[in-house]
Amino acid sequence: MSDDKANIPDAALQMREAHFPGRAPIDAYGNGGFRFADMSHVGSLICLPSGIYGWNVDESTELSVDMFSKVLEEVAELEVFLLGTGQDIRMMPKELKEALRSNQVSSDPMSTGAAVRTYNVLLAESRAVGAAFIAV
Repeated sequence: MSDDKANIPDAALQMREAHFPGRAPIDAYGNGGFRFADMSHVGSLICLPSGIYGWNVDESTELSVDMFSKVLEEVAELEVFLLGTGQDIRMMPKELKEALRSNQVSSDPMSTGAAVRTYNVLLAESRAVGAAFIAV
């Protein structure tokens, strides 16, 4: 192969938002990412009935309701929402908690490890669960 990157024009290369179109248990977490569906993802995740999405949030990010727009788009499909806040438990934005409650969705912030384990149990029970996991 030549040094011209196989003559692929830069305009032909597109970076897409990370998305897995389905539901899958989280097989492992740590080292800044997650394993699920025989794949690895570096960074945080949002898991919803429509799929698993990359989420540009880390433990230093101040959480705000607008970071959860994808969750609120699918709120009618949820009965439980889990927020894995990293190593330490942090409060969920008040506006998010209120929006979920007004749609009869129970929600809990917890460490990412606890949230992953709870998510997997609820998913195995075929519950309408969504989650956001901050990578640890």
